[in-house]
Amino acid sequence: MEVTVVPRNNANRARSKSRESTSIPVSAELLRLCSDYLHAEYGDLDSDYVFVNLFAEPRGQALSYPAVYDLVLRLRRRTGIAFDPHWCRHTAATRALRDGVPIEVVSKLLGHASVTTTSAVYGHLTVEDARSVLEKAGWFSGTEVQW
Repeated sequence: MEVTVVPRNNANRARSKSRESTSIPVSAELLRLCSDYLHAEYGDLDSDYVFVNLFAEPRGQALSYPAVYDLVLRLRRRTGIAFDPHWCRHTAATRALRDGVPIEVVSKLLGHASVTTTSAVYGHLTVEDARSVLEKAGWFSGTEVQW
């Protein structure tokens, strides 16, 4: 139960961040949802891209960056939510770190060559996050200072 991101040269010049394949563990439920979505949206279309031209040419090929951002801009106008697709990556990484996933694991899932990149770019942790982890580790038991 995993999704593998395979670097390849695409006609739209989109690429994965990593130079090597990256496998990401996923739940059976996510795979079922994804399969149902692909069947409903793609129908008989044979494509292994995640973001696909379904209604415009070249049908079945990967969406171009301008097409993706056009979709994002339409969604932003419709919902009133200002967002960027890359924020999903940042949010997932920050959530994993806040949930206690070791930075080495998060770094590998993101396909980074170094945990330094993960920490500097995706580690949007706060003092409250640090306090929570330290409390769970027993650092603040209430008896640290005694007179």
